[in-house]
Amino acid sequence: MEPKTISIIVAILFIFFGLFLWGYSGKTGTATSVQGAPGAASTTKGALTAKEVFYDFGTISMKNGDVSKEFTVSNPTSQDITVSTVLTSCMCTSAFIVEPDGSVKGPFKMPGMGYIPPANETINAGESRTIRVVYDPNAHGPAGVGQIDRFVTLTDASGGTLQLEIKALVTP
Repeated sequence: MEPKTISIIVAILFIFFGLFLWGYSGKTGTATSVQGAPGAASTTKGALTAKEVFYDFGTISMKNGDVSKEFTVSNPTSQDITVSTVLTSCMCTSAFIVEPDGSVKGPFKMPGMGYIPPANETINAGESRTIRVVYDPNAHGPAGVGQIDRFVTLTDASGGTLQLEIKALVTP
């Protein structure tokens, strides 16, 4: 082989290796559906807390439309915490941050289903925020009947998470 051919092959391999490393380094591993016992929060180094992290709507009907549940998330620490992202585990679920003045940020949705705005919500030391979770039982059409289990994951700036969970039995 000619030195020029060897150089081209080495350059191509170097480019592929560089692209692989670049793509791999961008994956931070946001959890969107962690299995666990109902009512058990899934946290990773997170300082945010919620007295209630699980809610079962019971039986709901598609014909009655959306259902919602508000969770109170608190910062029990002595330092401010910034919630950087709010993600849901399914396109049928939306989450909103309700500000102390009543205004609303969101909707926050499932990754990969369009633009998801950054939350960038600072919860001051000792304060709380309301997270409104809205489930649309019609989002999956007629195939969407049966038991559902959905999650909303709040990730803070340090990478800690708090997971909220809703369940329901969807009927036509």
